[in-house]
Amino acid sequence: MSTEQAKFRRFDECTADDIQIIAEHIMPYAEGLADRVLTHLQLLEGDSGGFNVDRLEHSLQTATRAHRDGRDEEYVVCCLLHDIGDTLGVYDHGAIAAAIMKPFASEANLWMLENHTVFQGYYYFDLIGGDKNARDQFRDHPHYEHTREFIEKYDMPAFDENYDSMTLEEFRPMLRRVLRKEMAA
Repeated sequence: MSTEQAKFRRFDECTADDIQIIAEHIMPYAEGLADRVLTHLQLLEGDSGGFNVDRLEHSLQTATRAHRDGRDEEYVVCCLLHDIGDTLGVYDHGAIAAAIMKPFASEANLWMLENHTVFQGYYYFDLIGGDKNARDQFRDHPHYEHTREFIEKYDMPAFDENYDSMTLEEFRPMLRRVLRKEMAA
């Protein structure tokens, strides 16, 4: 990789040579995405947020359950990353997971990530003065059932301190395969 840098100070001044220089730097950076995502997932370790397992263990349990159930790699990676936004998007963490996965996931899985919090609310919104049936506003949406199933099978039961989860390292190859995108020429 070249150590040369683009010369423009404003994008409307960039040249074909500048773009070529930038393109040489993008691919190695893009190839490191999975490792940066794994590093960010590790920030969830030790933060239980009051739950009986920390946020990383919850994510590992969710993904492990989906993997052991035979779900495809894209779905399993979505399960692994579904709460990755907890550290930065306290009030809308699903949107952060969806943003990370947008170039790599199906419309159904992106919608599931974006909206999983309101579906999970079925189990506790009424306990905090909310409407446990808030998810019903999406009843006619084509991905309603897909998201409800994610919650029921994988997210909702993933708070078991005795569950034998796969390790983050075991998910690394899968994450690398899913978070790969061919760059336009």
